[in-house]
Amino acid sequence: MEKRAASEIKKEFIEIYEKNIKRDGADKLLDYLCRCDFFTAPASTRFHSCYEGGLAQHSINVYNCLTDYLARERVKELYKLNFSEETTAIVSLLHDICKTDVYIKDFRNVKNDQGVWEKVPCYKFEDKLPYGHGEKSVYMISGFMRLSRDEAMAIRWHMGFSGSEDSNIVGSALEKYPLAFAMATADMEATYFLEE
Repeated sequence: MEKRAASEIKKEFIEIYEKNIKRDGADKLLDYLCRCDFFTAPASTRFHSCYEGGLAQHSINVYNCLTDYLARERVKELYKLNFSEETTAIVSLLHDICKTDVYIKDFRNVKNDQGVWEKVPCYKFEDKLPYGHGEKSVYMISGFMRLSRDEAMAIRWHMGFSGSEDSNIVGSALEKYPLAFAMATADMEATYFLEE
């Protein structure tokens, strides 16, 4: 996927957010996102979307993947998954707000093509509120607006089996909350197929 300017990514994110998310507190949460580094942060230190604006771009990618997944005939008719556009936007756009204000620009030494060490820019991870991953996003969102149980579970378990949790607990959550399964699928699709 082609990298875009952080300002362009921010504009698209805000358009999707304001079109779909109308519940009480949504405006205050968006204001918070505009004041913190959400729109300039990377999505990771070295892997997917590790560039300025990567976190917001990843969130948009997950939104598009989840929207497409939930629109499938099989998903709607056989699995009976039917979630509002607001719920879809909330869980996908906000699942990784736990990554705000945790990436710090730094340098690391890397050998170049000639075998000479040189300093290259990188990001390092420093979490001032180590509250977990999905659960931290739920905690942060809940400070601004109320989440349904399906929404909270989808955000909490969006890493699916790729996290460090007990696989029996993850499996139970994905079975009981199908939106969590759909969200984990969308997150993996965006991470592994759309992003560097």
